[in-house]
Amino acid sequence: MSTQTKNEPEKKGEAKEKRRLFDATGKRLVREIRPLRGWIALSAFFCLILIGCAVAAPELLGGLVDKLYAWTKDHTPGLARSLLPGLGLLLGIYAVQAGVTYGNSYLLNNVVSRYFCAELRIRLSDKLRRLPVSYVDQTPAGDVIDRMMEDVGNMADSIYGIVEILLTGFLQMFVIALILFLTDWRMAIPVVLLSPLSVWLSAKMATLGEKHWDKHFNLGGELTALAEEAYTNYPATKAFNREAYLQEKYDDLSQRHQRNGIFGNFLSSIVQPVIVFVDALAYIAVALLGGWLIVHRGMPIGTVVTVILFARQLSAPLERIAFGLSYVQHVKSAAKRVFNLLDLPEEEDPAETAQAPTKGRVEFRNVDFSYDPEKPLIRNLSFSVQPGQKVAIVGPTGAGKTTIVNLLMRFYDIQKGQILIDGEDISKLSRADTRRRFGMVLQDTWLFKGTVAENVAYGSPEATREEIERACDLAYCDHFIRRLPQGYDSVISEDSTAVSSGQKQLLTIARALLADRSLLILDEATSNVDTRTELLIQKAMDRLMGGRTCFVIAHRLSTIVDADCILVIRDGQIVEQGTHRELLDQKGFYYELFNSQYKI
Repeated sequence: MSTQTKNEPEKKGEAKEKRRLFDATGKRLVREIRPLRGWIALSAFFCLILIGCAVAAPELLGGLVDKLYAWTKDHTPGLARSLLPGLGLLLGIYAVQAGVTYGNSYLLNNVVSRYFCAELRIRLSDKLRRLPVSYVDQTPAGDVIDRMMEDVGNMADSIYGIVEILLTGFLQMFVIALILFLTDWRMAIPVVLLSPLSVWLSAKMATLGEKHWDKHFNLGGELTALAEEAYTNYPATKAFNREAYLQEKYDDLSQRHQRNGIFGNFLSSIVQPVIVFVDALAYIAVALLGGWLIVHRGMPIGTVVTVILFARQLSAPLERIAFGLSYVQHVKSAAKRVFNLLDLPEEEDPAETAQAPTKGRVEFRNVDFSYDPEKPLIRNLSFSVQPGQKVAIVGPTGAGKTTIVNLLMRFYDIQKGQILIDGEDISKLSRADTRRRFGMVLQDTWLFKGTVAENVAYGSPEATREEIERACDLAYCDHFIRRLPQGYDSVISEDSTAVSSGQKQLLTIARALLADRSLLILDEATSNVDTRTELLIQKAMDRLMGGRTCFVIAHRLSTIVDADCILVIRDGQIVEQGTHRELLDQKGFYYELFNSQYKI
């Protein structure tokens, strides 16, 4: 109840802010394009040329109409000769207007927008690099991809709209209104009085669509995440006949996404017809007033034609403003998702230092940690590991085995206590310094799309081909690599069928051997492989562990019987500690675990 009460004012404040056109998000959008001010200044210059053309054409056409009207009265010879210069100039003005319009559109859409889009995606990529692992664990990959691609693309399009609103539209409307007053103030009044009404209606109606665009973009992220998840787990979907379930889920999201998009588009699109309607009222008023002034006040027809043309021209900036105002809401909804990602708190990290040789002594001192503050996991955990020791961590699922590895690698930071490597508190080291001390071989292999050599050298990009081949030979994978079509230059990936799951595991062991770190973390690497490959992997791992401090997360207890020390974890605490024989003799929790796996 207290949480709802606390958040209520915030929600009201957000709703109030949504009714404003340029709220915090809108202002930030304007700030984001400041680095492009040089290009935008050039666009502004083009806009001034367009305004000049828009002003000159009606004036020139009004003068030509006066000449033509005068000729109808006295039929003075040489009409064509007197009209041709003006017609040629008018044609030139329209040609310049068309050329500058194309140039401005090309500048904004292909130069500014693309540059802005690329720069923003680079910033997002850099931001992701500095976010804590917890964000990646909790956020679907598809949602992040959607923000980087779809939402950034929509933001890039905003530059064109913002420039059109703040520069071309309002400036052109001001210039035309001024000329109307200078031409004839009586005919200018109805036009100028109705124009603010158009702008006010545009702004008012444009803000109504923002909540629908917010939902539209959020649902778009969910759709991308669902599609990515379904594709990644395609074999499982097929195996359990869940195609219909996924299709229903996707259809539901898609329909809600479409529905909000329709409402958003409707509210955005209805603005322009309203502008056209108000502008038509102004046009009718000017035409009627102009006719009355011609008949009763003897006003020249050319003047009336000029005013009517300017009145019609006023609809162009008004429609442009209407389009821009409606589009800003569309863009703001995308920008919120991008800005939310850019504004996430980053990991605090000390500066990197020159790394001294690591001996490999590790100590946990009274460590407390939990992923959720309301659900304690590790409490007052203490143990020490000497250089070169092989330490196995065993326990039931959810006991905290993988969590210990996450804390060692500083994927997560502890809430209390200390973790020391060679007497140094790792919280005082940068994460890069800490992770450079560790090699890892996980249960789930990971290979990227690239050559075999590039995959093995992933943690040691400066390694020579000879060093790569030696590491692969030590890891018992040189023989099958050389049988591939291009050997070490064969392109593979995580989904590649050219190498088996066991061979992929051998490649990750070769990667760890090449990195040659003093500390080693091994997740059970022999799962789901045949017996012969398991023996090869075990032999490769034995070579890898030689002379290193090793932490082995063990699922099959038979693989860690030779460990120097076995830590038995239960509910985040060490309940037993010792060698395999010592723990069996105690006939405690480890004894029960071992017998549950191997007792017949």
